[in-house]
Amino acid sequence: MQVQVHDFKGGITGQMEIRDDVFGVPFNEAVVHQALVMQLANRRLGTVETKRRGEVRGSTRKLFAQKHTGRARRGDVRSPLLRGGGVAFGPHPRSYRQAMPKKMRRLALRCVLSAKANSGELRIVDKLGLDEPRTKGMLGILLALGVGTSVIVATMEAEASVVKSARNLPGVKTAPAGLLNVADLLSYRALVMTVDAVRKVEELWGQKPVQKAATSVT
Repeated sequence: MQVQVHDFKGGITGQMEIRDDVFGVPFNEAVVHQALVMQLANRRLGTVETKRRGEVRGSTRKLFAQKHTGRARRGDVRSPLLRGGGVAFGPHPRSYRQAMPKKMRRLALRCVLSAKANSGELRIVDKLGLDEPRTKGMLGILLALGVGTSVIVATMEAEASVVKSARNLPGVKTAPAGLLNVADLLSYRALVMTVDAVRKVEELWGQKPVQKAATSVT
C-alpha cells in the first residue's frame, strides 16, 4: 500500500510503501471488541471491599424479644437490615484479569491500524522537527497535518521533546511505537506516526513468513 509522507509543515515530501499485512487487514469487529474488553478489564484493580455482618463491630445481643412486640423479627445490630450493619451481597477483592491468545491480540491491533489507514486518519511524517520542547510547535505541526486535537503521536522510541511538547495539549497523547494498543487507538481519532515508527510497527506486528522444514530424501 502506498501512502503519502509529510513534513512537519504539512507538505507532501513523497510516497512510502507500507505492508499490507499490518495496514491492509480486513476489520474483524469480534476480535477487536474482545481485545478492548480484555484490556479494559485488566486495568481494573479489583480492590473494592465491603464488610460482612461478621466483620462489623457491634454487640451480638438480640435487640428485643422475638415475639409479642408487634415488630419484625430482628437479630443484632450487625444485621444487614440496619444502618451501620454488614453488607449482604457487597463486592469483595477479586481479579478481573482476562486472557486472550497472542495471535488474536496481534490481529486486533493490525485491524485497528488498518482501519486508521483506510479511513484517512493516519498521517506519516518523516520527522517532527522538535529539537526542544515547545507546545506551540507541536500544535502547529498537528494543525498543519489537519488532524485536530484527538490524536496519538507515535515515535519509534520515547522522545523527551515530543512528550513535553504534547503533554499540555488536551486530546493529544504520545506513545512509542512498541506501546501502541487497541484501547488507545480506538479512543483517539487520528494517528500521526514517524517513518521510523511505521517500520518499527511492521517489524513488531507484521506476519512473518512461514519457513518450510527441509525434507531429506534417503
